[in-house]
Amino acid sequence: MDEREARLKRLGMRSWRRGMREMDLILGPFADAELAAMDAASLDAYERLIAENDQDLYPWVTARLRGGTAGPDHHGPMLDEIARHAAGRLKKMRGA
Repeated sequence: MDEREARLKRLGMRSWRRGMREMDLILGPFADAELAAMDAASLDAYERLIAENDQDLYPWVTARLRGGTAGPDHHGPMLDEIARHAAGRLKKMRGA
């Protein structure tokens, strides 16, 4: 396994095993669908984001699902990507 593969596997595991089930269900599917296509800088940004506390991440992502801009500016682009992905999944689940 090369270094990138190991990193993707580690980030995927950290995304699915957060300690807060709601964040598992937001970050896990995002990681499965998006991480492999990310460049190194985007993976760095994602890794910095998931180092944050779930009790902070959850309101940041859910606020962005409602059109808000919660969370630190430096995490904004990644939070937006995660919120877009989560919104798309919710739409599919609702059959819209």
